[in-house]
Formats: sequence, C-alpha cells, structure tokens
Amino acid sequence: MRTRTPASVVRIGVVVIYLFLLVGWPMGRVVQETFFTGENYLTMALADPSLRNAVWVTLAAAGCAVVFNTVLGVTLGILLVRYQFPGKRLLSALADLPTSVSPIVVGLALLLAYGPVHGVLGAPLAEAGVQLIFSFPGIVLAVTFVSLPLVLRAVIPVLQEIGTDQETAAQSLGASGGQVLLRITLPSIRWAVAYGVVLTLARAVGEFGAVLVVSGGIVNQTETATIAVQRLHQGFETGQAYAIGFLLALVAVAALVIVTILRPHERND
Repeated sequence: MRTRTPASVVRIGVVVIYLFLLVGWPMGRVVQETFFTGENYLTMALADPSLRNAVWVTLAAAGCAVVFNTVLGVTLGILLVRYQFPGKRLLSALADLPTSVSPIVVGLALLLAYGPVHGVLGAPLAEAGVQLIFSFPGIVLAVTFVSLPLVLRAVIPVLQEIGTDQETAAQSLGASGGQVLLRITLPSIRWAVAYGVVLTLARAVGEFGAVLVVSGGIVNQTETATIAVQRLHQGFETGQAYAIGFLLALVAVAALVIVTILRPHERND
C-alpha cells in the first residue's frame, strides 16, 4: 500500500469537496426540504391519489424497461463479442445511439414513428385500435429507448475478459448451447448484468424529456413522477415536488446499496 503524501491528501480533499458540492449538498437540501421544514411533505405527496398514480406509472414503466433491456443487452452483448457478421460495427453504433441523442429528440422520433395521426406505424395501429403514443406503452417505449445501452455496455467488457475457454471446454464435453449459456456464460456475467440493471432502473425512473413528449402528461393517466415534479414546481407546491424528487433518488440509491451488499457473496461462489 502506498504511503499518503501531503499532495495525495490534498487531492483526496479536493475530490471529496467536489463530490459534496456537486452531489451531497444538493441531495441533502432535497431531504431537508422534504422532512425538516415543519411539514412532512412525503406523507402529503403520498396521500395525493394523482401523485401515487404517477409514481406507480413510473415504476411500472421502469420495470418493463429493465426486463426488455436486460434480455436485449445480454443477447446483443453475446452476439457482438462471440460472433463475427456483416454490419457488426453498425449494430454496435446503433446500440449506443440513445446515449448521444437528446431525450427530447428521442421523444419526437417516437412521436413521428408511432404517433396516432402522422406516425408511420402509429396511424395504421391507431386504425386497428392500438394506441402507443399518449399511453402507457409509449412511456415504456421512451424509457426503454433511453436506457437501451446500459446493460449492454456493462456486459461486453466482462464477456471479453472471461474469454471463451470455459465455454469451448464445456461444448467439447457435450454440453449444448443452452447449457453453456445457463451454466457458464450467465453466471460469469451476473454482476455485470446486476450493475447494468441498476443503471437501467435509475435512468428509466429519472427520464423526463422523452417521456414528456410521448406521454402527454395526463394527470391520473400518463403522468410520470418526473412530470409531476415539474407540475408541482410550476404550481408552487415545491414541498411535494421535493418529496417526489426524494422518492426518485431513493429508488436509485436503494438499488445501488442492494448490489453493494450482495457483491461480497461473489467471492464465496
């Protein structure tokens, strides 16, 4: 272990102060405004049926995004790492597109593709009685799109690191492709998948721009928690806005804590 020098102590102090000012202090202020200003705004917010509905819509959409992107991320990660095929680089670039495109643009793109009036696919679907935009499925589409690469990019480095030796050995002993996947590949990348799931959940829960465009923000129907925060803040109900913001942050922090607690068991497996 390296001995700490005065310079290293200064660097650590600068990083701690930076993180405190950027993350700790603002989040602490949210907690303070929620619980320590004479009113328990969290209780007040959860007593409002419209806000409870917004929270449930958010969690349900985020749960769908986690399932879809976990399956797609693992499948696409194995495909990109283990196989060679024409268009591989293009497919990898497309998978990263959501990280570089503004969420507002994502929402507009989904509206143009799946909108009930002018949408290329949305108009025929609307005629068939299926509405994607301005409904819960549209919210799922938006949060799934913006969080698409997170499981994939967590899985790919681990797949590259573990290589194919164990998989090849298992196949040489007669294991089928499904057995190799379930008994070797997936257990080897389980913690990468877990971190990708946590990031996907946090990203999906906190999405605002794309959801704002495709949901319509209809109270008690398609309003999500982030849209409710905007509505409350603009209506000068800042206490309840802070309370819903606290809940959104709590979901992400709780997921990270759970993974951190469970990770030491990896060494005993």
